[in-house]
Amino acid sequence: MNKTEKIVVVLLVLVLVGWLWHSFNEQKKEAARRAELAAQEAVQARDAANRSPVGPVATNATAVAKVADASAMATNAVASAPKVVRVHKVPEQVVVLSNAEVAVSFTTRGAAVKKATLFGYAEGCGAISAENPPLTLDFSSSPALALEGVAGLEPDDDYEVAEQGADFVVFRHAAATRRLTLKDGYRIELEETFSTPAAAANRLSLGCMAMGSSKNDMLSIDSMTAGSALEKAKVLHHGEEEPLKSYLVGAAGGCGGKRSAEGIPETSTVDVPGAQAWLAVKNRFFVTALAKASETNVGFRATMVRDMARSDYALKTVAASAAYPTLSAKRGFTLYVGPKKQSLLWDLGMRDVMEYGMWRWFCYPIVWLLNACHAVVPSYGIAIILLTLLVRVLFWPLTHKSTVGMRRMQEIQPKLKALQARFKDNPQRLQQETWQLYRTEKVNPMSSCLPMLVQIPVFIALFNVLRASVELRYAPFLWIADLSEPEGLFSSWFPFGGLNILPILMAATMALQSALTPSTGDKNQQRMMMVMMPVMMLVMFYSFPSALSLYWTLSQVFSIAQMWWIRKKYGTPEPKPGVIEPEVVDMPQTRQMRRHGIQK
Repeated sequence: MNKTEKIVVVLLVLVLVGWLWHSFNEQKKEAARRAELAAQEAVQARDAANRSPVGPVATNATAVAKVADASAMATNAVASAPKVVRVHKVPEQVVVLSNAEVAVSFTTRGAAVKKATLFGYAEGCGAISAENPPLTLDFSSSPALALEGVAGLEPDDDYEVAEQGADFVVFRHAAATRRLTLKDGYRIELEETFSTPAAAANRLSLGCMAMGSSKNDMLSIDSMTAGSALEKAKVLHHGEEEPLKSYLVGAAGGCGGKRSAEGIPETSTVDVPGAQAWLAVKNRFFVTALAKASETNVGFRATMVRDMARSDYALKTVAASAAYPTLSAKRGFTLYVGPKKQSLLWDLGMRDVMEYGMWRWFCYPIVWLLNACHAVVPSYGIAIILLTLLVRVLFWPLTHKSTVGMRRMQEIQPKLKALQARFKDNPQRLQQETWQLYRTEKVNPMSSCLPMLVQIPVFIALFNVLRASVELRYAPFLWIADLSEPEGLFSSWFPFGGLNILPILMAATMALQSALTPSTGDKNQQRMMMVMMPVMMLVMFYSFPSALSLYWTLSQVFSIAQMWWIRKKYGTPEPKPGVIEPEVVDMPQTRQMRRHGIQK
């Protein structure tokens, strides 16, 4: 491996490792499990009761200053404030509308969405059954589409069911009438009219999302700015910027570290100004979003509830409500309550909820290919195998050229060393003769580096897709119970969260691939790389989703098979003789030679 190749490889490794490590720390919000001991819970409950009910969120001074400067509307709810229990004169009535995708429960208290059951997704690992029912998104603590801040109309006021059909229900109140229609694609359409329109501020709730059971889960709020003639609309991931960065999981405590919860109330609310075209609250796999609205909002209120059972800061639920400046006589909204599925979100203009970042244009076709493979073979494990094969076929010309190029470089090493020995005192001449040798032998020294550089965006895109695809949630394959999580075999007694076989296989195949790769450098350096790189990747990938380890392992297996085929076809590379005709070089006369009268 020559100097240029070493520099390129080092830069490549640094970019790949740095990006993966950063993404891992950003996405892995909490490493610790919940405290289970009743004694600890009792102590925490006692401390919370004795804590002062009023106080700012305990963040670092810089974060607090940024929040104060960013929005004067930021407020914190009182954790121990007594809750007023309202007595209703009429019993609650729940209307359930369902289709093939979802069953939505509407309550007469506020004419809002109380819960949604997604038929295609199980509550726990395994197939849907009586013991493992479909997943239910519970909005009881913050009903979706509830009205807030309307004079003469409380969020939980009692409505009456005025009309009901197979896919709609009409709720009526003295101040308002609301028609809710269940549509395909996990959409709920709301049409509401008011008897007394007013120029008064009000809010419409999106509901809340709870932290899932996955240790890699997350909670966040996304939005797209409405844009204007002077400013282009853009997507905002509010967990990455103030005023919500200090509150949302993933930004607290720096690079995925813990942050003390001392002094932080159970519930915190922050008002975020600015008009949004859409607004979404999400966890790792599911989202509730105000996708469309007949009126433009002026901001939203975020409500974060932390997990009081933990001593460190960790979220339990996140809710949001869009703010509107006036109460029109008639208006309409579209609420999406369902999975973070690319095809569904794309139709609503919300594809950036997937949070693929700058690599999204590589991620979109990969998601499509993954689902296309799954449509052929109904197993996401086999679909990943087919996807890996397709990617290898796509890059076959580049990898083939790279491998052959490395073989050619290995063959001409004796000639290169002869040139280096011959022109060691004349670097400029050495460079000219080296490139002349490359042209004569028809060798491109960069041919082995280009394929690696080209594959970096594809690998990063696959990382983004496979770590957060709802399609892989609880998807089994062979001994793997859930492709979206590490294998975790024998977790009750095996350290590091259980035994993960795929990362070990990945490290082994990486070492074998390195051994089979033609090398033009120092054998000791090659042996060191054969050890360091697999060990480093094993440590990094051990807690990653098993789907990613499966892809990388299979990709290396196919690469090993390709190298074996090339060796069988072309044979083992034999170094070409490095004999080069000597050339008489006119030595310059030095100052010492002139001083002593020595002629050239």
